[in-house]
Order: sequence, then structure tokens, then C-alpha cells
Amino acid sequence: MNWSRFLFGLLAAASFCMGAGAQTFPSGPVKIIIPFPPGGPTDTVGRLLAVKLQETWGQPVVIDYKPGAGTVIGADFVAKSPPDGLTIGMVNSSLAVNPTLRKRLPYDTVRDLSGITQLFDMQLAIVARPDAPFNNLKELIAYAKSHPGKLNYGTPGAGSTTHLGAELLKREAGFDMQHVAMKGSAPAHTELMGGRLDLVVDPFLSVLPYVQAGKMKLIATMGAKRVTGHDYPTVAETIPGFDVGALLGFVAPAGTPKPILKKIQVDTRKALQSPDMKQRAQEYGLAIVGSTPEEFDALIAREMKRWGKVVVDAHIEIE
Repeated sequence: MNWSRFLFGLLAAASFCMGAGAQTFPSGPVKIIIPFPPGGPTDTVGRLLAVKLQETWGQPVVIDYKPGAGTVIGADFVAKSPPDGLTIGMVNSSLAVNPTLRKRLPYDTVRDLSGITQLFDMQLAIVARPDAPFNNLKELIAYAKSHPGKLNYGTPGAGSTTHLGAELLKREAGFDMQHVAMKGSAPAHTELMGGRLDLVVDPFLSVLPYVQAGKMKLIATMGAKRVTGHDYPTVAETIPGFDVGALLGFVAPAGTPKPILKKIQVDTRKALQSPDMKQRAQEYGLAIVGSTPEEFDALIAREMKRWGKVVVDAHIEIE
């Protein structure tokens, strides 16, 4: 027997089957796992994409909420799901933070999950009450330095990108403020508007309606450039080089065939480029990405290294 021809034949057959699987995908309903409660920014864009993908695939695309433990519950559900592409996880930057932040994860981020695509770059924002005694970042820093220990700030949770971004800002600008971890964006907004928090750091799209309604004052956004279509100052305009954002992306269980990952990515990228999705992304201050699975895996690895250093330097740990 010619073993080289036999092995080549096996590989060719496997490749054909995988390709055929991608051509017929999906063969049934697809679940998008969102690791947050309904109503937040991740849910908003997840539901929009579910509608677009359902139109493309001709199969139901449903949202399944698995909130809790800083997105760990949702990510673990995806990691332990069958690797057939019918379970997709929506993830944010917590996916890259948790390996350093939490000592005992029930999954291995690199070994058990495969990137599909980065959907968006998401801007973060610092907001205050309308009656706060500062109107911009320079005034905030000056106030914090002249009133040590007075300011507090809330975020959707300990170890979130918003928390780590604020800790990085404190270190870069040389001032202090006390972190108050909330159980989601909505409670943080309520506490701010009720006068029990001085500041909130949260995704731009989450606070934008309150800023536009005059219920919050936007101090600065945290990306390198101003949010497209919105004229709000950045932290980088006061602290050159400062750039903190949050990613939103799709992942799948490790072992999902590459052709299926690629099909999901290509179809998702088409959905992201639709006119109404582009319009909604601009309204929310989201930069559309649509990267390949390989590019997203590489980004997750870089973000794990970057945020791991911030976690260690700030001595943050969650059991």
C-alpha cells in the first residue's frame, strides 16, 4: 500500500467533509450566549446581529443570557458546548482580564475557546453628575489632588475593563479615587444620579442617552481619538498616549472546524457592513472591526498580556 497516497486521501476527505459542513452550516438553531443580563450595551448589539444572521442563515438565531461572575459563567458555558458552531459566545475584554484576575477559572481561555471575530472596538467614558465641581479631565485631576480621599467612582464590576482603565488613569495622572464595584451598568447609573457616586466609568454607548438628556456630564472618553460623530474630549488630549477601550467579539468552543469559524466570521462581517448596522454603530460610538479568527485569537493573546500587567500592578484579585 502506498501510505503517502493513503494519508493524502484521508486528509483530502477530511478537508472535503469540513468544507461541506461549512456550506450547509447552520443545520439548526444557533444560540448567541451573552454573559450579561438583558438590556445592557452587549445585549443591544447582540440582538441586532442576531436578526441579521438569522436573515442570512435562514435558521433561528436566539439570544441566551448567562450572566454572572464577571462573564465567567457565559464563557464557561461556551467552552463546554459542542464544537459545531451552533453555540456562539459574545465576549468583551473581561475574557482577556480574567485569566490573571481570577485564580480558579473553570476553563482555559486559550485552550478551550476559539476566536471567531472581533465585532467592535468600544469606547469607554468617564461621566459625572451635572452638578460636579469639575467639567473636564484637567479640572477633575486638580480637584482630586486638592481633595485627597474625597472622590469615588463606580463601574459595572470589579476587574472589568472600566475598573482597570480607571486604575490605569489614576496611575498615569497621579491622583487617587476610591473604586465602588456595582452589579452592572444600571445600578452604577442609578447611584451616580442619586448622588451616592461622584463618577462612573462605563461604555460610551451605555451612558450616552443620559449625557444627551442632561442627567450626566461627560468628562472624557478613553480612546486615542474622539468618538466618530460625537465631539467629546479624550483622556489622551490631557494625557498624551492614553488609550483604553473595550472589545466586543464572538468566540466558539475550541475544536470547532475552521471552515465553520470562517463562515460565521464572513457572514458576521457582512452583517456589520449593512447600512443600518453602520448607522447604529456610529450612534453608539462603536468602531466596526470584523477581523478574522486568527486576528482575533492574536488580539486576545495581546490583551491578556496587557491587562495582566495592569491587574498585577494594581494588586487586584478576585476569588
